[in-house]
Amino acid sequence: MINELVVTGIFQGLILAFVAYGVMIPFRLLNFPDLTAEGAYPLGGAVCASLLIGGINPIFAMFIAVFVSGMVGVCTAIIHLKFKVNTLLAGIILSIMVYSVNLRIMGKPNIALFDIENIFSNYSGILIIVCIISLLVTPFTLYLSTEKGLRFRAVGLNPEFAKRQNISVSKYTIFGMFIASGFSGLAGSLMVQMQSYMDINMGVGIVIHALAALMIGESITGTNTLNKQLLAPLVGALVYQQMQGLALNLGLAPSDLKFVTGAIVLTVIALRVRK
Repeated sequence: MINELVVTGIFQGLILAFVAYGVMIPFRLLNFPDLTAEGAYPLGGAVCASLLIGGINPIFAMFIAVFVSGMVGVCTAIIHLKFKVNTLLAGIILSIMVYSVNLRIMGKPNIALFDIENIFSNYSGILIIVCIISLLVTPFTLYLSTEKGLRFRAVGLNPEFAKRQNISVSKYTIFGMFIASGFSGLAGSLMVQMQSYMDINMGVGIVIHALAALMIGESITGTNTLNKQLLAPLVGALVYQQMQGLALNLGLAPSDLKFVTGAIVLTVIALRVRK
């Protein structure tokens, strides 16, 4: 039983890591506090599930899900940049709108995928996700070390300085939000394939889970180097999901986990303040 919880925790932790990256990029690299992941995550799941039902290849379905989810981040960035709407409010507005979009895409509140082939049908799920993380995070890390990557980071560190250096703040913000929301949408597409169903309420509160994972990871790895900053979401997601599994193993009901999540976030914040 415990071994099963550990394996399940690793599986879910690796998927949560994508959402944690989707939160880390706007929060830490762009200085763009944002809740778009709350809408991008279920949108990725809804698009992927609907395409799988339609007989589309799972990998192609995931590509489409990532692109569509990424465009939600683009919309959030444009709403903020063009209409001067607060970043958090822009993300909330888009997430609310996406709920209706998901219902239209799915045609009903939930979709069963138990008899549908997916990317986990023939190979180890953990191995597949580790490969996907490597294929996405490694190039992104290398990109951030290039000249364009330094411009990207400059936008988050000091947008006024970036403007004086003729760096397009709008372009890099939109690009960063596309990548971030794409990560969240990818997580949603992986989750529906892992659990073999999609529910319209999937992902409610996912940003809090991702923030908890990110904060735990940053407390463990630190953030004084770029590599540590990019490792934090992965480490934090794995640790956080094991903590959730431990809570269940100790006898807590699944309905108690949101309370546990909030307690974890408050504890990490309190420890940071004391430091």
